[in-house]
Amino acid sequence: MTMPADRLTTLEIRAAEQEKTIEELSGQIAEQWKVIERMQRKLDALTDRFLALEEQAAPDVPVTKPPHW
Repeated sequence: MTMPADRLTTLEIRAAEQEKTIEELSGQIAEQWKVIERMQRKLDALTDRFLALEEQAAPDVPVTKPPHW
């Protein structure tokens, strides 16, 4: 009768190990999400900065029709 008890113990150990792994992965995902959000904010700021510099550097070109019109 020790066989079912051994199987139960083995299953309980596996379940505990899987639970620990899931918790670790969840923590890693949460950390990665924070990094992604921080990077997105930096990208947004750099995009805004680039667009502002592009507007300052671009000369005002008048919109005219080509001579053949």
